[in-house]
Amino acid sequence: MIGIIPAAGIGQRMGAEIPKQYLQCCGKTILDHSIFALLQDPRVKRVWVAVQDNDQWWPESHFANDSRVEATLGGATRAQSVLAALRAAKESGVATATLAVVHDAARPALARDVLARLLDVAERSPESGALLALPVRDTVKQAETSAAQGSLSVSEQTLEREKLWLAQTPQVFQLGQLIQALEAGLAANSPLTDESSALERFGQRPLLVVGSRKAMKVTDPEDLALVEYYLKQLNRSFL
Repeated sequence: MIGIIPAAGIGQRMGAEIPKQYLQCCGKTILDHSIFALLQDPRVKRVWVAVQDNDQWWPESHFANDSRVEATLGGATRAQSVLAALRAAKESGVATATLAVVHDAARPALARDVLARLLDVAERSPESGALLALPVRDTVKQAETSAAQGSLSVSEQTLEREKLWLAQTPQVFQLGQLIQALEAGLAANSPLTDESSALERFGQRPLLVVGSRKAMKVTDPEDLALVEYYLKQLNRSFL
């Protein structure tokens, strides 16, 4: 298995002076925690990180000189960055049947046991692929904008939450299969919000593995305090 981490984004909603993946949490950057999370499992032999052109923060990463980690140039979107990293891995000699474990740069608190559970499922069903996800607990509304209500959103209908899951990462698919799906999706200008969505276009039905709230994605400033709390619970050491 190999790891893929798209880290070329700027995290605009965070409103920070630097890309959110380079913000500090518990003494390390968010990105370093996310890389470490993948390398916790010995089945993940190498990790490709897609970074911005002239990324001034990556050279200071704890993993910048780690032989298991390769930096490659990312793209303008998440899908483009994932595809660039996958292609770099393939060009280095990684076989197309190899499982690629794609993880968000801003999900630093992925626990080792949660990752192991996902990889176990992916190994048993490599052709299907698998992803972490959480069943929806709250009542979910489908909304539309109402001119009569001053452009406020109004509830149009209540969705059947028993069929709804919140996708997380990692998401695991065979390298060649994922390259093909992303290339086709990008060529068709499809909205590819995650790797699973690219495979679903071809009728594939990836397996859902129950994730963890700790594997949250850092998006807004208020997320930092919560993810630091989760990281302290993991009590991990890089050294």
